[in-house]
Amino acid sequence: MKAKLFLLSAFYLILSLSSFAQNDPASNAKQEIKEVKKYDYVTVPGDPLNARIYTLDNGLKVYMTVYKNEPRIQAYVAVAAGSKNDPAETTGLAHYFEHMMFKGTPHFGTSDFDKEYPLIMKVDSLFEVYRTITDAAERKAMYHIIDSVSFEASKYAIPNEYDKLMTAIGSKGTNAYTSLEQTVYIENIPSNQLENWAMIQADRFMNPVLRGFHTELETIYEEKNMTMTSDPRKVFTAVLEGLFLKHPYGTQTTIGTQDHIKNPSMKNIRWFHSQYYVPNNMAIALSGDFDPDEAIVIIDKYFGGMEPVEYPEFSFEQEDPITEPVEKTVWGPDAENVAIAFRLPGVASDAAMKLSLFDMVLSNSNAGLIDLNLVKGQKVLKASSGTYQLKDYSIFFMFGTPKDGQTLEEVRDLLLAQVETIKKGEFDDWLLPAIIQDFKLMEIKQYEENSNRAGAFVDAFVTGIEWGDYVKRTDKIASFKKQDIVDFANEYFNDNYVVVYKRTGKDTTIQKIQKNKLTKLDMNRDMESEFLAEVKASEVEDIEPVFVDFDKDIIKTTIKSDIPVQYMHNEENETFSMYYVFDMGSNHNVRLPYAIDYLPFVGTDRYTSEELSKEFYKLACSFDVFNSDDQVYVRLSGLSDNFEKGVELFEHVLANATPNEEAWKNFVADEMKQREDAKKNMQMVFGYLVSYGIYGENSPTTNILSEKELNSMSAQDAVDIIHGLLSYKHHILFYGNQTEAELKEVLNKHHNVPAELKDIPEEKKFEQVPTEENIIYWVHFDTPQSQILMLNRGQKGFNTELNPTIRLFNEYFGGSMNSVIFQEMREARSLAYTAVSFYQSPGEKDEHYYILSYIATQYDKMTTAIDAFLELLNEMPESDNSFQLAKDGLIKQIRTNRVTRDDILWAYEDAKRMGLSYDTDKDVYENVPAMTMETLKQFQAEYVANKSYTYLIIGDEEQLPLKDLKKYGKVKEVKMEEIFGY
Repeated sequence: MKAKLFLLSAFYLILSLSSFAQNDPASNAKQEIKEVKKYDYVTVPGDPLNARIYTLDNGLKVYMTVYKNEPRIQAYVAVAAGSKNDPAETTGLAHYFEHMMFKGTPHFGTSDFDKEYPLIMKVDSLFEVYRTITDAAERKAMYHIIDSVSFEASKYAIPNEYDKLMTAIGSKGTNAYTSLEQTVYIENIPSNQLENWAMIQADRFMNPVLRGFHTELETIYEEKNMTMTSDPRKVFTAVLEGLFLKHPYGTQTTIGTQDHIKNPSMKNIRWFHSQYYVPNNMAIALSGDFDPDEAIVIIDKYFGGMEPVEYPEFSFEQEDPITEPVEKTVWGPDAENVAIAFRLPGVASDAAMKLSLFDMVLSNSNAGLIDLNLVKGQKVLKASSGTYQLKDYSIFFMFGTPKDGQTLEEVRDLLLAQVETIKKGEFDDWLLPAIIQDFKLMEIKQYEENSNRAGAFVDAFVTGIEWGDYVKRTDKIASFKKQDIVDFANEYFNDNYVVVYKRTGKDTTIQKIQKNKLTKLDMNRDMESEFLAEVKASEVEDIEPVFVDFDKDIIKTTIKSDIPVQYMHNEENETFSMYYVFDMGSNHNVRLPYAIDYLPFVGTDRYTSEELSKEFYKLACSFDVFNSDDQVYVRLSGLSDNFEKGVELFEHVLANATPNEEAWKNFVADEMKQREDAKKNMQMVFGYLVSYGIYGENSPTTNILSEKELNSMSAQDAVDIIHGLLSYKHHILFYGNQTEAELKEVLNKHHNVPAELKDIPEEKKFEQVPTEENIIYWVHFDTPQSQILMLNRGQKGFNTELNPTIRLFNEYFGGSMNSVIFQEMREARSLAYTAVSFYQSPGEKDEHYYILSYIATQYDKMTTAIDAFLELLNEMPESDNSFQLAKDGLIKQIRTNRVTRDDILWAYEDAKRMGLSYDTDKDVYENVPAMTMETLKQFQAEYVANKSYTYLIIGDEEQLPLKDLKKYGKVKEVKMEEIFGY
């Protein structure tokens, strides 16, 4: 009887459907602007971005900066509302509305909105009933009704049509994110598509339709599962809960509680949109190649019709002072670590600016107190600090990982002791000017990217900082003196912190989200709205592609000992980067990685290790050495004015490093601890399992020194390897302000090499094993969500003729939100938050291609996910519309992609590894237009369909469906020792 009553109440709710009012920015598409309106804008003297800031009549902020590095525009639409604005009874709402913003409007994403809309509103009403039901049987029955009505609505839906629109205009990087205070929507568009972009976005923001709601919730469940597997996320959440007992920063999370996610309200989402997605609470940030005078007219044309609303001003109760340390403990499989956090005033305060300087005194990755005293001093395994500066409050963090036998409490005390050092004023006077120089260098490098330039606008808007003040923040920070920082530290840093101990063990608080039984939705792949058809038919002036010409773009020369140099002049700013590249790595000398990793802990005959770090930091130069299986890179970068001094110093280190046995013993002990910690990190374990799947038992990841071998190696042995490095053949990459002649003069003077260089040692080869039969390798890891990678070894050797077909296949099949895999695995079947599948090209000219298919999903969805992958790989769905979109989108991206600055040098390095001497995008551009669906079908039939697979799975043994997995092939457990080699 109770079931009948709640169904009856649902029926009456359905009868009381509300109407859907809609604006139509698309109707502006063919209107001509008859008179030119004058738009006032604000500029700031000395602004490195030369920004213009407009405010439309409806309050919409529009930030613009021109940067013609490529014919594209980074476009962000920011809403100043995030999880702190969620209603307390439906946390996670801002986040799942962000997901729904990709579902379309009355104009796109639907084949017949008049028929679809009543069904969507039925779902809306049913969810309002569903969220009030507590009885499990009744909830299951109601969800079955929701699923049935949703299936009927899906017959009119055109999934992923927003993504198709973005593909049609050549956009890339389609994404969005929700955080505590903002929700931001991201596109990177060709410069000739600004009007189409604006028309689409205006419709999207004015008229979102909550279609596909219940299947998208399944995706959010999977995202929630991902957060529950993340120990760092648990620590961050615990920190916020400890610091903020009243403020939503700590009382609710961005993704929401499990209970709230399972009981959503479409009604509350519509309310949230009406209150916060209003022009006077939004900003558009553009950075790239465009004319601001033309751009503002376009923005006003489409967004000017949005009606301003007096949105709810956020208010909060001030937090009480923290008077004694607050201790919290979280559990999980990762290695133990500790986090300490302090609460400070918000980002616009003087305190927050002093905090930025204070943080860098502690840790700047080179010469901060934590860097020198704890990391270089080998007092802890790892340590760092950082800030998270928000509108209402700021947070200062310190993190530490213990050495073997060290307690978290001991690490905590060492970190706090560094704060006490600042409070006593015991840091060098030169450090503050060096930090300001570092800030300016970081700003120069950050503003080489349109994403960072536009991102700065978003940051200023969301935090409420006027652009003029934002631009001058570094100058303001530079005005602080040493005593200011000492006083600041004594005022804000006492026993008023939260400490979170991350301990290794089972997390008993995790609650599994049960899988709902869903009907697979119709994909309606070949349906197309009139809106999409009009966008595809719109005429824009083509942008001609520019391909890299390695012979013209790179100057190839030599210095002494016939060392090849690849040179490019930096005409944009006063920075440089230089690499010594050796074509040898651990596969050539298994001891090499340990010598390289030991280098930061040694001094020379003139400097201690700590003094070297200080000298480099004074020069605003960064020096490091890193290696892979088959290469070593020695890197120097920084301000061009200090180039020669930097070269002289880093050549001195390589030639005169001195052994320190105590530091070596500490290094070996820490290496052993890191090896054990690696086995506690799920992504590390999964990565090693993948290597095992590709190479078998003889994997490059197991090519390491044993503990006994490492202990038998001495500090002198390690230093000898460093001293001998420059005696081997290598080449140099340079990008900077120095002329070719100036560069050669400096290198000929300071590069310490013998007259005749030695050949690279013979390489130990590792064979990629064939996929001759289906086999499942699984490794146990305590996690609430499984990860699966299916792989098949394909043909050997990079094939230039096949490359254009592969690029198009990946774009169509698994390379974007418009792809077959995304539509089927996420949209139609709700199997995962992330699912990808593609045909991977080899990393070296003589290696193999691979079919790779990956998904992270709940245990009860695993076999369904594998079955779906196999179905799609063997019988690829065909859609002429999707194929044409993939083809046109790929060509549009190539037309506007530009390889610039030192990326050209790295593109040449990649080409050489493949045995090539030209930009392969040219092949794609010339060949893809003539391809047909039949081209992909033939490729899929020959290279993808009906293959054997190695299945690599990580998950909890108690939850893995091991018996069910046997239907795919032999099931074999792999132990940690087998994949790690220890």
